[in-house]
Amino acid sequence: VMRRNPFGMDICCRKGSRSPLQELYNPTQVSLSNTAILHQIRRDQVTDTCRANSVSSRKRRVLTPNDLKHLVVDEDHEMIYCYVPKVACTNWKRVMMVLTGRGKYSDPMEIPANEAHVSSNLKTLNQYSIPEINHRLKNYMKFLFVREPFERLVSAYRNKFTQKYNTSFHKRYGTKIVRRQRKNATQEALRKGDDVKFEEFVAYLIDPHTQREEPFNEHWQTVYSLCHPCHIHYDLIGKYETLEEDSNYILQLAGVGNYLKFPTYAKSTRTTDEMTTEFFQNISSEHQTQLYEVYKLDFLMFNYSVPSYLKME
Repeated sequence: VMRRNPFGMDICCRKGSRSPLQELYNPTQVSLSNTAILHQIRRDQVTDTCRANSVSSRKRRVLTPNDLKHLVVDEDHEMIYCYVPKVACTNWKRVMMVLTGRGKYSDPMEIPANEAHVSSNLKTLNQYSIPEINHRLKNYMKFLFVREPFERLVSAYRNKFTQKYNTSFHKRYGTKIVRRQRKNATQEALRKGDDVKFEEFVAYLIDPHTQREEPFNEHWQTVYSLCHPCHIHYDLIGKYETLEEDSNYILQLAGVGNYLKFPTYAKSTRTTDEMTTEFFQNISSEHQTQLYEVYKLDFLMFNYSVPSYLKME
């Protein structure tokens, strides 16, 4: 997966060399400059969408510390990563632990997945003072990874509602969804909440009651609401569809590309476009239309077209 870092501690502390931000906007390597153009196009798309939807998206609200809890800070390489669940975020958190661990870790895949999600293992932007936050937002390279919104949604549903081990999700969300969306639910279903159908999950997401009552869980929250791309200027927008290239480009900009590669893995369980199409077959066109409205900004902002399988009203 990764060549061992031959320099031991050199993985951190690249002081004196160019920052990732400088390397991105004034590349010294030709190979990096072509990719820079692609990312410029992606940045422009976000800016244009924010402007076009200014009524809903750019209310100049001030970001609160709570809005910044998904932004992971790497002091040594001057980078900030906004993690989006179901978009390779476990592997990116592992990589961030290697980058910020000062030699403690060298192979991302040796870090257990559950350890990657322990919040104390990574520092997030909401732990800094306001001046420190502003300084980092201005001077560090900020990046996030996105995925086709409905594919991400189906991935979240499969992971959280069809796996027997996810009992905390079944209890917290499953029981609520069954109670609200299922007529004549059995006592067992109401107690366990472990057999939520995708149609019920969709009905729950578009229910105005849900929107009013609590923010979406981060696994199905929009990227727009998790990472605030209309308020925070992201320098790089990686895509799940080009995960390896985009990830390794970022590691190159950080000056660690020679000895740290993004983990590749062939997972047969991955949610695909065909799978997503199947899940949407039983969703009424009315519900499809309402669901698209919920995720519309993510579709527009990150340049995903309306899926061909949708039968929207």
